[in-house]
Order: sequence, then structure tokens, then C-alpha cells
Amino acid sequence: MFSMCKQTHPATGVEHAISCHFFNKAERSLITAAANILKIFRLIPDVDAKIKPTDLRPPKSKLECVAQYTLFGNVMSMQSVNLANGPRDAVLLAFSDAKLSIVEYDPDSHDLKTLSLHYFEEDDMKDGWTQFHHNPIVRADPENRCAVMTVFGRKLVVLPFRRESAIDDGDPTDVKPMITSSYGSKAPILASYMIVLKDFIDKIDDVIDIQFLHGYYEPTLLILYEPLKTFSGRVAVRTDTCAMAAMSLNLQQKVHPIIWQVTNLPFDCTRAVAIKKPLGGTLIFSVNALIYLNQSIPPYGVSLNSIADSSTNFPLKPQEDLKVSLDCAQVSFLADDQLVLSLKGGELYVLTLLADSMRYVRSFHFDRAAASVLTTCICICEDNFLFLGSRLGNSLLLRFTEKDNQVIMLDDDPPALKRAKLNSNADQSDESERTLNDCMASDVMDIRDTEELEVYGNEKQASLQIASYVFEVCDSLLNIGPCGNVAVGEPAFLSEEFSHNVDFDLELVTTAGYGKNGALCVLQNSIKPQIVTTFTLPGCVNMWTVCKNDEKHAFLILSQEDGTMILQTGHEINEIDNTGFSTQGPTVYAANLGGNKYIVQVTTMGVRLLYGTTQLQHIPLDLGSPIVHSSSADPYISILSADGQVITLMLREGRGTARLVVSKSTLANTPAVTTLCMYKDVSGLFVNKIPDEFTHIPAAYISDAETRAEIENEDDLLYGDETDFKMPTLNPPPPKPKIFFNWWKKYLTEVKPTYWLFVVRENSNLEIYSIPEFKLSFIVRNLCFGFKVLVDSLESVPILVTNTAAVMNEISIQKEYEVKEILMVALGNHGSKPLLIVRLDHDLYIYEVFRFPRGNLKMRFRKLKHNVIYSPNVEGRIETENSEFFTLQERVSKMRYFSNIAGYNGVFISGANPYWVFLTSRGELRTHAMSIDNEILCFTSFNNVNCPQGFLYFNKKSELRIGVLPTHLSYDAPWPVRKVPLRCTPHFVEYHLESKTYCIVTSIAEPSTQYYKFNGEDKELSIEDKGDRFPYPPQEKFSIMLFSPVSWEIIPNTRIDLEEWEHVNCLKNVSLAYEGTRSGLKGYVALGTNYNYGEDITSRGRILIFDIIEVVPEPGQPLTKNRFKEIYAKEQKGPVTALSHVMGFLVSAVGQKIYIWQLKDNDLVGVAFIDTQIYTHQILAIKSLLLIADVYKSISLLRFQEEYRTLSLVSRDYRPCEVLTIEYMIDNTNLGFLVTDSEKNLILYMYQPEARESFGGQRLLRKADFHLGQSINTFFRIKCKVGQLMEDKKAIPGIDKRHISMFATLDGGIGYVLPIAEKTYRRLLMLQNVLLSHGSHTCGLNPKAFRTIKNWRKHNPNPCRSIIDGELVWNFLHLSINEKMEVSKKIGTKLEELIDDLSDIQKMTGHF
Repeated sequence: MFSMCKQTHPATGVEHAISCHFFNKAERSLITAAANILKIFRLIPDVDAKIKPTDLRPPKSKLECVAQYTLFGNVMSMQSVNLANGPRDAVLLAFSDAKLSIVEYDPDSHDLKTLSLHYFEEDDMKDGWTQFHHNPIVRADPENRCAVMTVFGRKLVVLPFRRESAIDDGDPTDVKPMITSSYGSKAPILASYMIVLKDFIDKIDDVIDIQFLHGYYEPTLLILYEPLKTFSGRVAVRTDTCAMAAMSLNLQQKVHPIIWQVTNLPFDCTRAVAIKKPLGGTLIFSVNALIYLNQSIPPYGVSLNSIADSSTNFPLKPQEDLKVSLDCAQVSFLADDQLVLSLKGGELYVLTLLADSMRYVRSFHFDRAAASVLTTCICICEDNFLFLGSRLGNSLLLRFTEKDNQVIMLDDDPPALKRAKLNSNADQSDESERTLNDCMASDVMDIRDTEELEVYGNEKQASLQIASYVFEVCDSLLNIGPCGNVAVGEPAFLSEEFSHNVDFDLELVTTAGYGKNGALCVLQNSIKPQIVTTFTLPGCVNMWTVCKNDEKHAFLILSQEDGTMILQTGHEINEIDNTGFSTQGPTVYAANLGGNKYIVQVTTMGVRLLYGTTQLQHIPLDLGSPIVHSSSADPYISILSADGQVITLMLREGRGTARLVVSKSTLANTPAVTTLCMYKDVSGLFVNKIPDEFTHIPAAYISDAETRAEIENEDDLLYGDETDFKMPTLNPPPPKPKIFFNWWKKYLTEVKPTYWLFVVRENSNLEIYSIPEFKLSFIVRNLCFGFKVLVDSLESVPILVTNTAAVMNEISIQKEYEVKEILMVALGNHGSKPLLIVRLDHDLYIYEVFRFPRGNLKMRFRKLKHNVIYSPNVEGRIETENSEFFTLQERVSKMRYFSNIAGYNGVFISGANPYWVFLTSRGELRTHAMSIDNEILCFTSFNNVNCPQGFLYFNKKSELRIGVLPTHLSYDAPWPVRKVPLRCTPHFVEYHLESKTYCIVTSIAEPSTQYYKFNGEDKELSIEDKGDRFPYPPQEKFSIMLFSPVSWEIIPNTRIDLEEWEHVNCLKNVSLAYEGTRSGLKGYVALGTNYNYGEDITSRGRILIFDIIEVVPEPGQPLTKNRFKEIYAKEQKGPVTALSHVMGFLVSAVGQKIYIWQLKDNDLVGVAFIDTQIYTHQILAIKSLLLIADVYKSISLLRFQEEYRTLSLVSRDYRPCEVLTIEYMIDNTNLGFLVTDSEKNLILYMYQPEARESFGGQRLLRKADFHLGQSINTFFRIKCKVGQLMEDKKAIPGIDKRHISMFATLDGGIGYVLPIAEKTYRRLLMLQNVLLSHGSHTCGLNPKAFRTIKNWRKHNPNPCRSIIDGELVWNFLHLSINEKMEVSKKIGTKLEELIDDLSDIQKMTGHF
């Protein structure tokens, strides 16, 4: 069974974030990594240019995505480093098990270029181990001298970097060969070497964290490790097992003395944070304590809750009035002595280190600032902005501003009044602090310790000022993960025009998030417009809407073979006669000029200028051939005749009159122009000189190291620079004033618009002329080839090619792949992202403009990856004898810019598979198909009283439809999506077909002070009181409720709370035999639960069966017509872990037994049972077969025979495998079993009793495997979509019985596994093998190695593969034409066949 796996929705959960100078030193960028997606963002001010922000405070800002890269590997750790004072930072990316890539931005191609690759996965490095739970950690030295990566938790790899000012360059054999780049002849990265930690510290094992310390002369690495392991259950016997060591790295001699060690740290240490000078030292985070260590002074630690008192013997002071735990806490610096902590519950704390005059840290001050998203990573970008990356919710960008400083008294006796006030304040702050904005800080903090006073004496009026901060949300990045469970349902609204479609109209609903970030995500893959009304108007080939003085469209112009219809569009649409419009022949183009004031109409013979319906001017143009194409950018309009002449006109407004003036200067007519486009640029990218503020490096960013590079004095070399080490004095020096760098100013400067004319000639050259001078500014040769980067050939001398065959080949490609149409549009934030869209007969290229420092115009174009496989209109053409009209019909523009449809602007691409292209101020290209109405011939936006911000289009049946975009979805997402917040954890969602509602199971966790004890014969409830500072464990409370897809709210009065301690393990829609008034099956909702009382008490669970009944709705609440009715709820002999139904019977897994029940008189009667492996957690039934998944022991196949009432084992997989979820794979008559495991693999098994190795069918055979790299917890199956396929393809036998198995991942990705025919598989496999070595892959990662099944158990057979990697073969579509030809020649197949294969797969899987 051959198949293909492709992810159609990228991962969205952010796991890593860093801020660095990715593009250049003039601006900071934010880099985020989500599974295998790397995105680069920049901050742009989110204000009107009218409001001038103050210089001190940056305005509210938002994130704009400027680049995005997909990798063949998941990023495990990420750091940035500046190599040899390069012009920008390089990025270090670590991949599992032990790979490291160093990449940097390549300004020539706007891409990532790999600087060096490091691979440490040889068997001798693994010391015989096969399983590694340590992910690699990479850290860079703050002074850019080296980087260090942990390998397999026991070794370190050191990468020394070349220093600009190195006194001796060492041995030249040390240098690692590397591509020459901006670093000149010397490679910046020297050869890496390995440190085996066991040689230095005898007991080292399990490295928890590594960090570089500040303030040491050599690079000094702090290693936090646990030599002897323990866990919370053994703390009474063995505690304080962690240790810390600092290792000085001498890179020249490769000697590494240990200079400082601390042992007996708490056993639950999680991370180390290096503190910058002047304080220096490090903070050690443990779950219940926070410890400050410095080499020269005794440690200072505080306990954050009362558990620390009993779990560690490390000397700790209790931190008053604080009860937090630091597991899952993320941390970042706000200032040198202030850190922001994001805790596991989403609370943001500001931690201030308070030091005395000797720079000894004397105490910590915690200030609870806000409550926010549950974070996975945290990062400061620019001054005053904090990025919280999250896997469990949307990632947020916060702005923090300093509040008035709060004064902390250090005096003798704080008055009792203040203490009382403090406590009341703490109570209030809990109440008032629900959102990010309203937060209160306790204004007085008592830090007084009698021992300290005895030692240091009593300073009478000592008080400290501490800055406190206010956080506010500026922007959020959507995350739909982690998708734990998916249901397929029907949308509540669908225009009746589409109700008779062949394919189902469906939408996906997935559970997302956790705790207060819990939500449901409603996803649709394609756009389904709401149709307002439909007219049938045969014979129209093109249409335009134009305005009269305001934003509303006043006229609709329809072009036909024998004339033009003019419709007035007010409250109703009606045809008007006797206007100034030309109605005798077809119209070529119509638009507004002069800011919606005037209308220009171009016909085949001339141009008319109108004000409303009155004609102001008529210019007949006899060019010797008819006008066939036109394009305008207010106030210019350009006209193209059939034989390639170009005429440009300009609107001149005088006193009360307006005229069109033909431009004097023009361009050469040979070779003939085939298509053109006018463009008005407001992005400021089309310039001859890049503005200074984009290249100027602010003084704040020039580091001290660079200014100190010229060292002359040898003493300084020996003893370091004298400014570094000053004796601590009693009066500390005044703090340096903060330098604010106004990075946002450059985005608020007004850009003067410039005008450009893009023309494509017969020889496929693209020329860009500046208007009105008609100066040639940019030439691209062979636009139709679709090169990755379009380079200006204006200043390059063309090489005379003597090889005539090559010339003829080039000419034949130009003829065959002719550019049909180009469109240059300004999209993005205030038009700052111009896109060039090029349409060929069967292809579509989208290019973005990026800055490039050399050349005449300081820019280049880079091809963007998109999922549009363009195919031209096949049906709906109007037959005609008239050659002029035939050309006009050929030249109808299929790409239409729209400026305000439902608030979005973008481009609509009509054709056989129409697409919407959006690019909002978020900066990411979004392409959404609109396949619901099949082919679309032409399109225009339509803003009308009855249809605000809507659009019009013609389909192939000559129906003119007026539609609007449904606004409940957000289209600025990989799939149109709606995220419905639940504010509790969703566990399961199922669609109930009869009532058209969703049934969901959610839980809320609340701290609980009670638990059950075992007292010999029974359990008894024990209530504990552990005091104020004890963090009580959270207890989940489960509920089940109905959710309406109409309002996306919980239906009132349907919520049922389950009993305390009862956890839901499974929720299933089951069809059971029904013995009531009608025979047959009836749908019920079944739940399996378990009472979680702890490990001493036997587990018991319940089966609950509900019917969803219709009742009389409450007045004014029409949705309350559905209720749950409990049919059955009884306790079972064990936990109910999985449920399903087979042939009208209920199947349940209780413990390791599987039972089959019959529902009789609202009771379950046992029918059959069987014993299985350890713990069954999934059951799937098909006909009389049951596929069951075990947590450890892979899958088994069972068969139920109703006439004998027996349940028997057919076959099973004998290899251990930790199964996450299962699904069937169906291809006509073949049945496969898909399994996903805990190592992020997809495996396909089949039952083939004829095969020898299956021992007569006892063993399931592994037929295919694939490493996805993301955990899959949920699958569903759906029939292939055949509506869009060509008629000959629909006739292929078995295609209507082929199913797609779709999945959603815990990283927020969605994808599918699709069975494909062997012939297609062989073709795509050859393509995959060629693409593996064709061109370089980002970060030097190998797709074949990434997709090979990962398994730490060594008894594995060879990988079966047999699954095509969709990500890789789809890259074929983005190659240039000559590369595509070369690749298809290597395979020995036609280019068209490959594109057809991919196009058919895309059409078959284009559901939702």
C-alpha cells in the first residue's frame, strides 16, 4: 500500500524565541521556532502617523513577519552570536540527537545561508547508549569568543570563533574550511572539539543546564548537573543531589580547569541564570527555592513555599508573603538586576535583586505584575517589549513601562499599620488582577533580618527605590495547538446555492490549549462565501465596479461581445441608458481616477473620461490595431494595443475641469510589449538610495568590546582592562543614564509615492520604468523562467552566446511558457510589502521585494512559496468569430486587486481553481482556495449599501453572484479560523449528527486540601492543613456540555458536572441497536471514566450513556432545544479506558479486558469478553473487526462473531511500541492500520496471512513508516474529494472508495496520509530521490534522514519507507522552469505528468 504524507497546516506553537540583529546591526529582529518552522519578525509601530509618540516611550507596536523558513528537522535549541564583528548576527540551531547548524541571513537572495555544520552522532560518541532523553542545549559566550553545545547529556562540544583582534592566530591547521562570505578569507569558526565531562568531574551525569558566566577573563561555563538521581518520593532518604561547577575554557591550549564548585543544591534544580556585571554570579532556580551564588561570597537563598523547608537542607530564608513554585518558569532580564518570571500558571512576576554597597545580594523582591498566557519561552525585543512564546495558547507581545518607583524601607520597626495594609493589599490584588491591565503592587515590603543588623550595624534611614512595571498586550500570534482531539462537523450556515454540491460541506473543530488558555478552534481550509443574490447574465466576459465621489460603488460595467452594459448600483441594481459611457462595443478597462472623483473607460478604439454619467472627454486612439489591455495607478493610465504599442495618459485637474493628457515620452516598441502593469509605490523600497535610518547603527548597539579592541598596554592584557575591576566602594557610582534608541521613528516617516510602469516584452524581459520620466530603472531577463531571485540586469553586460542550440532552447521555452499577465500590488502594513504576481498559462509566481544594497534601484525580488497550482479556465468561454473579441477574451485579467473586502486587501485569482491571496500587516502570505463554486471567470470588489465590503464574480454557468466573506472567521491564518475561548481545559469534542451540536468534555483544576487514604479495608477522606505557604496540588473537576455551532457558545443548562475525583478517559459517539418504537441503530454519546483516588486505592470507573433529546426551547433562547438524557450510568470493575461500537453492540476496555455489551431496557448486558495486553486506550471498529491500541504493546486486531457471540484475536504486532493513536487506512479493497507512536513516527501495518513472515496471519506486517517530527494524538478519516477532478480522473476505478486519513498534531499542525496508485508512487519516489540532492536544504538538514523512522530500541528491522514526503516533492513546484525540466529529464517523465499528479492530490485532499 503506497501513500503520501503531507502537512497542510504548519505548526503554530512557539517553542523558542530569541532577539538578535538578524538582518543588520541597525535593527533587532525576533526569531521564533515552532517545531520545524523558523519565523523572523520585526516590530512596527501600530499607530496613526498623525499621533506623534513621545521620544521616551515607544508607541504600541505589532509584529510583522519578514521571513519564514521550513526545516527538515525540529529546532531543539537556538542562540545568536556575532562572528568576527560581522555585519549581522549568525544563528546557532541545535537539532536532536546531536546536530548543530550555524546559519545567517544572505542579503543577496533574502534566504538563510549555512555557514557551518557540526554532526556528533557517531556510535563511539554514544558510549553504547541507545536512548537519550537529553535534548542538545546550545549556549553562546556573551563576548562572542565561542559556543558550547551539550551532547547526550554527558559531553560538551566547544566551537571556538576567530577573534578580530587575536594576538596569535594559533595553528593554521585548526581552521574549519568554509564558504568564503562576508568574513573575507579567514573562516570565522575554528575546528570544534569535544570535552568529556567525566575526565574533569568524576561523578558528572545528567547535565540540567549550562550557562556562560559574566565578568571572567576567559570564557567560563557554569554546569548545573545531578550526579546521583533522586525523586520526590525518596527525598526523606536522599536529598540535595544537584551540584554546580564552573569550568574555565582556555581555547588556545584546550585546557579546562574547574575553578569553582558548589554541591548539595536542592534536588529539583531546573535552570541557572547568569547575572550580568556589576553583580555577577548566578541564580539557581529550583522548584521551591531560589538561590544566588557568587564565587567570592557566601550563597544567599530563599524558600518560595513551605515545601522547600522539608525537601532540602540548603540554608534558605523564607521569602515572606510569597507562595510560588518555579517548575516550568521562564525568565528574562528587564534590567541588569531585574528579571521577569513567567510562572506555570501564567503569572508574571518582576524579581529585583537587592544588593548592598559591597555588591552582595542581600535579598530578593518579588512584585506580581500581571497574569498572562502560559509561556514556553520568553524574550525581550527592543527596549520595552516582551515576547511571550507559548505552545498552549496564543503567543503575546507585551509592552512594559515603568510605573512610579516604589520605596522599600529598610528601617527598624515597620509600623503595625503598614503590615496590616500590606496584607489587605495582597488580598485585593488577587481579586483585581484578572487581566493584564489592572494590577496592584504591594507598596511596602518588610525586609529586615536581626542577624544581618548585628553584622552590618543599623543604617537608620536606609531605603531602596525599586522600579515596578505595567504590562499591556500589543499583539498576539495565533496558535491552534496543541490539538488533542478533532471532530468533523457541518457549518451552521451555508448559502443554498451550494447545497447541491457533490462533496460534503464540512468544518474541523479541534481542542486547543490548556487551563485558562483552553479553547476550541474552528477551521475551514477553503473560503465559503455567503451569497447575497445571483443573476444569470450570459455573454459577459469582464466587469468592473467604479465609484462616484465616495467609497461606495456607483456603477457596474459589464463587457459583452456586441456592447457594454452599464448598471447603476444603489439600493437596487438596474441598467441605465443615455450615459456618457461607450456602450456600442466591448470595454477593455474601467477605473476611477482623481481619488474616486472621475471614471475612465477604455474601449478598443479610444478612452473616455467621465464625471458620474457625464462625459468630460473622449480621446479616439487609432493605433493601427485595437486596444487590448490597460492598467492604471491614479493619476496615470497606460494602454496597450494588440501589436505591442504602449501609450500613457495622465489626469490633469484644472479649475473645475479635468483632462487626460497623452504623455510625450514613451518607450521603444520593439520587441513588442505583451503585457503591462502600472504601480504606485508607497513602501519606500523603490529607491536609488536606502534611507540612512535603515542603515545607521545606533550608538547604543556598538559594544564596548569593539571600542576597546585597540589594546596597546601589556599590563592591560595581563590583568584585564582596569575599568572592569574596581574595588567595591561604599558609595556606588551613579547609574548610567538609559540611552533610548528610537527605532520606531523610521517607520513613521511619510513616504512620497512614486509611480512605475512594469512591461513584459515578447522576449520575456521585464522592464521597470519610472513615471513620468520613462527612465528604464530595472531589467529582468527571462521572467517566464521563474527564477528564485530576480536580479537587475541593467548594469550587467550580456554575454554573447555562441552556442546556437542553447539560444534556440531558450527561445522555445519563452514561446511555450509565455507570460500572460503581471500584477504589482502594494500589500502588507500601509503597502510596505509589494508583491509581483506573474501568471503564465499553467503557472503562477509570486515575488516579494527586498532591499539589496547594490544596483540602480536598491532592491531585488524573491520568489515566495505558496500553494496555488494555477490552471486556466476550461469552461464558460464564449464562442466567437470576431478576432478582436477573441483576443479581448484571452486577455481578461484573472488577477484582481481588492482593497476592502471584509476589511482585508489582497488579490483574487480566478481560474479553474480560484484563490484568494491575502497579505495583512502581519506580513505573511496567505492563499486560500475557493473551490465551492468551481471555476470563476472574473471577479471584482463591490461595496454597496445592501452588500457592504462585498464582491461580485461570474462562474462558468454565466451566473453573476454577489457575495460577502463570512466575518466570524479570521483569514489572516494558514487556514481560515475562529478560536473560541473556553477558559478551561478541553479534553474531547464529538459532533452529534442528529442534533447538529458538539458534545465537549472540559475540566477545571483547583487546588485541593484533601485526599483519600487507605485504612486497611476501605478508603477514608483526609483533609490536610499545611499552612499558608504550601502550594496545594490541583484537582481536576470534569464536566460534559453541549456546544452550538450557530453561536459558538455552550448551550444554556446543558452542562453536567461529573463527580469529584472522576476523570473522563474517553468520549465516543456510538450507534447502538435500539429496541424502542423503531428498529435499527440509534446514536448515543458514551463516556468512560475513572475515579483517581491515588495509587493505594483500587481504580474503578463508570460507563455513562447519554441520549441527546429535543425539548421545548426556553423563550428567547432558540438553541436550548437540545438536552442530555441519561440512559445508563453504572460503576464497572475497573477504569473504563476506551469505548466503541460494533454491529450495534457497545465495546468497552476495562483494565486489560475488553467487553462487548448489549443495551437492553436501559441496562448493559454482557455478550463477550477477551483478555489483552497491559492497558488498552483506543478501540476502532469497522464492520466486525476491532483494532485496539495498547499503551506499551502496540496494536492487536480482534474479530467479533455475533452468531457465536465470541470475541477472538486475529493478529497482532509483537514488537513493543508506545501507541498514541490509531486509524484505518482504506484504499478501495485494501485495509491498512495506521499507528502513531510516542517517538513521533507514523507506521502502517497490514494483515497478510499469505505472506511467509506473518506466520499464517498471526503477525501484522509493517508495510510503511515515516517520521513526522510532531506528536499526533488524533486522527479522522474522510472520503477523497472528487468534485474538482477532471472527468477522466473521476472515472478511475476505486477512487470514490479511497479515504484520506487526516491528523492534527500537538504542535498545532494539520496534515493527511493519502493512499496513492503505484504508478504515481513510483513517479513521485523518483522525484523525491532527485530532489534530495538537487540544491541545498536550509541548515544543511537531510530530508531522508529526517523522515526515516526513529526508534531507540535496536531490534528494529530496516525502515520500510513507502510513504512519499509531501513537503519535499511539493518543493518541485517552486523550482524554476529549466530546473523543473532538468529534474523531470533525470526521472525520464514529462514535467506535466508530475504537476498533474501533485495537482490531483491537492484537489482530492482539498476538504473543509
